[in-house]
Amino acid sequence: QVQLVESGGGLVQAGGSLRLSCVASGRTLTSYTMGWFRQAPGKEREFVAYIIRSLSTYYADSVKGRFTISRDNAKNTVYLQMGSLNPEDTAVYYCAAREDFQWVYWGQGTQVTVSS
Repeated sequence: QVQLVESGGGLVQAGGSLRLSCVASGRTLTSYTMGWFRQAPGKEREFVAYIIRSLSTYYADSVKGRFTISRDNAKNTVYLQMGSLNPEDTAVYYCAAREDFQWVYWGQGTQVTVSS
């Protein structure tokens, strides 16, 4: 079992930056693909980015070039550095761990609000 706790959300002006963190407990994250998702009000949850064990990264087109996902296995933590934020990035951001090609473990989410 993996427990994930996100932090780092908040209110930021358009054009600003935030760094989200996701700390895991229960198991080491080394063997997991880790991802970030988000859900805006009235919308379905959508993929943002993920990072695999080899450290290869993948991004949604909407965030490519603005967001960076990284992991620190020694700290059992995954990060999402977000830049050039705009109001369309407003959402609850969730961290997730993938097991057997399924996103099995989820955090409780952290709110990101971008004001115009």
